[in-house]
Amino acid sequence: MNDNYGFYDRLKEEFPSQIIVDVTEVCNLSCTHCPHARYEKLNILNRNFLDISLNIKLVEEVKKYGKGNTQQIRYTANGEPLVHPKIYEMLKYAADYSETFVSVTTNGTLLNENNVKTLLGTGVNLIDISIDAFYDETYLKIRKNGNLQITRNNVLNLIKLKNDLKLDTKIVVSFVEQKLNKDEVKEFENYWESNGVDYVIIRKLHSAGGANNYGNVKLNECIQKREPCVYPWERIMLTAKGKLSYCPNCWDGGAEITDYRNTNIYDVWHSEFYKNLRKSNISANLMDFSFCNQCGDWAKTTWPNKGRGYGDMINDFNK
Repeated sequence: MNDNYGFYDRLKEEFPSQIIVDVTEVCNLSCTHCPHARYEKLNILNRNFLDISLNIKLVEEVKKYGKGNTQQIRYTANGEPLVHPKIYEMLKYAADYSETFVSVTTNGTLLNENNVKTLLGTGVNLIDISIDAFYDETYLKIRKNGNLQITRNNVLNLIKLKNDLKLDTKIVVSFVEQKLNKDEVKEFENYWESNGVDYVIIRKLHSAGGANNYGNVKLNECIQKREPCVYPWERIMLTAKGKLSYCPNCWDGGAEITDYRNTNIYDVWHSEFYKNLRKSNISANLMDFSFCNQCGDWAKTTWPNKGRGYGDMINDFNK
């Protein structure tokens, strides 16, 4: 194995350092960089909600194997997590019992006063709000069906209540840099830093595992010159359908491994499947992994000590 890639730093052989919980396929927005609307029309996404019993199972497993290994349980979605009717219950259970860092990613549109109080009351460690624009007109183009004024006020109220309650909850805002908003990055950073967020994330534009072939992504070149993707050493995802998946960028089921109802994360992480996936990434021979073989998003992933990524931010918050 190439010494530059493998388990080191935040990447743990015992158990994944990041557990991604994809709680729903339902969304209240239609964003330009997201394949949700198209996949819903194709019936690839069927408005599923994660079974709350699987969340309990996952939390218990993280509690058993995650100490010293798992950086965070990250609640997100191929949709909007806060539309899940049991989301606050799931978040509270994870925060109370997992003994690890718990985060939730949301578009912020549903963070009215009542929901903000409920969300902060769950005890989550980090709330990550995806906004993607500084100007109203840009937001309307990128986050269709949304309203920047409402979202911005929701986040400002969240920051105020968190401070009033003297909570340690980290508030993060994020921005997927793309053609429509690339000239707003600095204004976005300055505004939110001056308004008291703990971190501003400028995310790289992914192709969603090849689902979106953006003009500025040279997919064929990425595949031909590929290096190992960090995800097989870092993450595993539980989908809203109840399946374990090796890639959070997969929207169509192409990276699904097995049904979580019939197995556990520990066994899958140590399985021959994952060992072969890692070997194939090292050798750049991914013919047996068709989803990986057509994806260029490996180039947007960050290995420890090779640039700053999301995992580095979580490391800082965990110190």
